[in-house]
Amino acid sequence: MPVLNPWEPAEYEIMKTVRVGILGLAHGHVNAYCKRWHDNPALGIDVVAGWDTDPARAAAAAQTHGLRVAPQVNDILNDDAIDAVVIAAETVYHAGLVEQAAAAGKTVVLQKPLALTLEDADRIVAAIECTDVPFTMAWQMRVDPHNLQMRELLKGGRFGKIYQLRRRHCLSTQQWPGFDQSWHVQPNLNRDIFADDAAHAMDFVYWLMGMPVSVSAEMGTLCNPQIVNDHAIAVFRYEDDRFAEVSCSFAATAGENTTEIFCEKGAIIGNYGDQVSCNVAWPPGSIQLKWFVQGDTGWTISDLPDIRAQADRIAGLAEPLAAFLHRRRPALASAAEGRSVLRMTLACYHAAESGQRINL
Repeated sequence: MPVLNPWEPAEYEIMKTVRVGILGLAHGHVNAYCKRWHDNPALGIDVVAGWDTDPARAAAAAQTHGLRVAPQVNDILNDDAIDAVVIAAETVYHAGLVEQAAAAGKTVVLQKPLALTLEDADRIVAAIECTDVPFTMAWQMRVDPHNLQMRELLKGGRFGKIYQLRRRHCLSTQQWPGFDQSWHVQPNLNRDIFADDAAHAMDFVYWLMGMPVSVSAEMGTLCNPQIVNDHAIAVFRYEDDRFAEVSCSFAATAGENTTEIFCEKGAIIGNYGDQVSCNVAWPPGSIQLKWFVQGDTGWTISDLPDIRAQADRIAGLAEPLAAFLHRRRPALASAAEGRSVLRMTLACYHAAESGQRINL
């Protein structure tokens, strides 16, 4: 089964190097893209400048990646030699930066989540629709080879209807020194860790199953009172009565199973698909992806190479983003899709706070 594998070198015939500016270096994933682009000149991406709200962070990135520091956002947006921007600033700044970048005619790559509010999400969608600049969300789970294989398996029809999907998505942020003081958990910059990182799992569900009709959820602060909503479970219901569950812990120490898809005619099981499941050495004979279809004599094991470090999954997004920037592939996800995922995320808060099922 052919599956896009972002770890295999692309056979590009680069006609023009795409020159990129970075608007905000708060989100650490952007450093992985910059390094991969720098180390692989064949991808044809030249990161030339970076701006950040924190001058020290900008200076550190300049030293690491060899880019020039832009004192102001407009130093990048007014530079006609810069073709595109990657926006990785704190989430609260996303709407304003997208509006400015779109008005300047720059191609936009935006880190997750799209925004903090639906009002800001609407601003982003409107800016992209009005200017028609190329735009993509930077969703790494949409280019993960094992996730792509799951999606292809479900498209084939052999499994029949999806009955239930469960995605466990965990981090060990409680063990990270100083994380409780980071921007990721400051309400004025990023709301909280659930809004920030559960967005990955929400998009995974949306990508595979579409928009649900309702959600029930429970959220809690169980480990560190300074990091609110460090645990959550959300159950989404679909119009045809299918279910999808997102289960998150941001105080986990280890893990294994990350995806379960139960279908009319079989099941798909994914393991070792998040940060905590890569923290501990895998037991001998561990399997990353397998599936069973009625009539088979046993499980089929994926022949894709194992991915044993979450950092490799993050850096693996660099090549598909390069292909997008060169117009060799469509967007990973549109601004409108990012808004739909944000609706799902915000509805979880409403459901947990009200104790009611919330209609979407």
